[in-house]
Amino acid sequence: MVTTLHKKALRLIVLIGLISISIAPVMAQALGAGTVAGTVVDPNNASVPNANVTIANPITGYTRSAVTNQDGTFRFDNVPPNSYQISISASGFSPATQNVNVRTSVPITLKLPLTVGAAAETVTITGAAEVLENVPSAHVDVDKTLIDRLPLLDPGSGLSTAVTLSAPGVAADSNGGFHPLGDHFESNISLDNQPISDQQSKIFSTQIPVNIIQSMEIITGAVPAEYGDKTSLVVNAITKSGLGQKKPTGTFSTTYGTFGTVRQDGSLGYGSSRLGNFMTFTFERSGRFLDRAGFGPKRKRTRRP
Repeated sequence: MVTTLHKKALRLIVLIGLISISIAPVMAQALGAGTVAGTVVDPNNASVPNANVTIANPITGYTRSAVTNQDGTFRFDNVPPNSYQISISASGFSPATQNVNVRTSVPITLKLPLTVGAAAETVTITGAAEVLENVPSAHVDVDKTLIDRLPLLDPGSGLSTAVTLSAPGVAADSNGGFHPLGDHFESNISLDNQPISDQQSKIFSTQIPVNIIQSMEIITGAVPAEYGDKTSLVVNAITKSGLGQKKPTGTFSTTYGTFGTVRQDGSLGYGSSRLGNFMTFTFERSGRFLDRAGFGPKRKRTRRP
């Protein structure tokens, strides 16, 4: 009976999500994320269509690719703040690279020139180009690939667990929170440039699901003045987006453990180059900690014959 009701509830959640996606498209560009756009041109300053453009960060593992339009333009939306290397290749031209530093939501526009390639050439690869960050504050970049590998088992405090396991000098709290550098909850979470100064724990509020986060920048030590009066830690989180997902793309996972514990989470996103939708849900049910509270020794019940 419980299994049947559980399946019906899960179907209802998915149905509500699909309906909301179909009737309520919204702007999904994360305010804290950046936009990198540009034009690929040849030596005569003419546009180069069908060129392959890739933006990547080898440290975090973030990478995305695009093909230029007929006017030689390309665009990457919802790019987490970080340093990246852009690689361009096209038929008849020599490959080119350029570094770009994304630190603002203001769109970055580039003009990427290509040189004509020789009929025969030899390419010697000596090593990957380094991507250096020119950021004075101490911070840790947490990408989606790292978040997927962390043991985040509690949906009510998954964000705190991710911060505790990723950033040095952060201690876990028994109530699902964390203590950065010895200061009790002296921290701030910037979610798509929306500051959240409330304490994020099970006692005060349920945190956002971790599977909605694209990347995090955990700033420790001397926090920049733009984040206010917080002195110990700032979590700059960027959420996922459905922009550019012309085909619906998502994930679903389920786990089962002791005490009848069942956990399910999933996500779904789709959209065009201007409008996008992204939804996620997390569900957990457990039979643990359901014993009645008592202040004396537990008595064994016996039945009379």
